[in-house]
Amino acid sequence: MGDDNTIKILFFGDMVGRPGRYAVRDFLNGQFNSMPGNPELLNAPSPFTLQTSHFVIANVENASHGFGLTEKNYNEISDYGVDCMTSGNHIWDKREIFNYIDNAEKLLRPVNYPKCCAGAGSRIFEKDGVKIGVINVLGSVFLNIVDSPWNIIKEEIQKLKEVTPIVIIDFHAEATAEKICFGRFCSEMGVSALFGTHTHVQTADESIINHMGYITDAGFCGAVDSVIGMDYKTSLARFLTSIPERYDVADSDRVQVNAVEVEIEKDTGYAVAIKRIFCSRNSKEKETGQ
Repeated sequence: MGDDNTIKILFFGDMVGRPGRYAVRDFLNGQFNSMPGNPELLNAPSPFTLQTSHFVIANVENASHGFGLTEKNYNEISDYGVDCMTSGNHIWDKREIFNYIDNAEKLLRPVNYPKCCAGAGSRIFEKDGVKIGVINVLGSVFLNIVDSPWNIIKEEIQKLKEVTPIVIIDFHAEATAEKICFGRFCSEMGVSALFGTHTHVQTADESIINHMGYITDAGFCGAVDSVIGMDYKTSLARFLTSIPERYDVADSDRVQVNAVEVEIEKDTGYAVAIKRIFCSRNSKEKETGQ
């Protein structure tokens, strides 16, 4: 994987509705074109093909019409070649999640929901003989009141590192300062990579901190002409009137993929390279509402 001594982890930012799902599908099928004008900045593989050298993670909490995840979409995304699906505060938005989450072996909900909640907050995955630990964590600033991520994460990391040196975290959080501080905190405990999610705007701060690959926010996959994946007019109405209005997934002629690729040593769990991916293409299926 990567070379004989490393594995490459490919992480997709929050997938928003059908445009986001199809953008990830097309990217993994090698059908994506880089956004014109910025080939060096975007670092998008062209064409990208899904190979056994990649372990693929995607945040899917907005995958079904922008809120939550249906079982049908879970199976669909799995068929794309996604090995692990993380989530966040919207994981419970589709009530059917309770019917299948305990049997969804690729899906994680934040580990700091109370232990009585359905689903798993961390898992050990195996790809081509390499074990990879993944933890999903929800931030504490401006989000749902859950158990403190700071109190729970050390024990969770230690538990996974008893099995594998490779530990990946999706930190689903609102505040930039919390993400940066939490990232440094986790790097001191031997985490291999930490990807921030939730704000849907990709940050240009990919780096390696204490052998850990880090980015404050991986961004989102979905409609380019949108407000973080949602329809501009309904978003504007909420700001102008302060009256709650149902959000709709944006309808756009162009979709984008935001992702991050980290290369990690198999024996140490150390990140040795990180690459930010930001690319777009004309949408083959101009879809909305799903």
